[in-house]
Amino acid sequence: MHLLDPKQIAEDLPGWSGGDDFITKVFQFTDFAAAFGFMSEIAVVAEGMNHHPQWYNVYNRVDVTLTTHDAGGVTEKDVTLAKRMQQAEGRMEQAAG
Repeated sequence: MHLLDPKQIAEDLPGWSGGDDFITKVFQFTDFAAAFGFMSEIAVVAEGMNHHPQWYNVYNRVDVTLTTHDAGGVTEKDVTLAKRMQQAEGRMEQAAG
């Protein structure tokens, strides 16, 4: 797998930042149910990709870190999953009004 520059990738993903070998973002939702709904939707996507995020949830907040462990850094898999997360976040924001 081809490794990508996390800092450069994060520049093209709103709200994401890049570390040495990962990209990360904090998602904020209206409440716990919305945060959990986001995680449930992304869990199905991640399982289908066989690419699972590192994440942490407290109430309406979901902290996400993406890296491809077997490649030792950020790959296109991480970019694809990050974009799916952005899409899910956008749908949830629209639904919340």
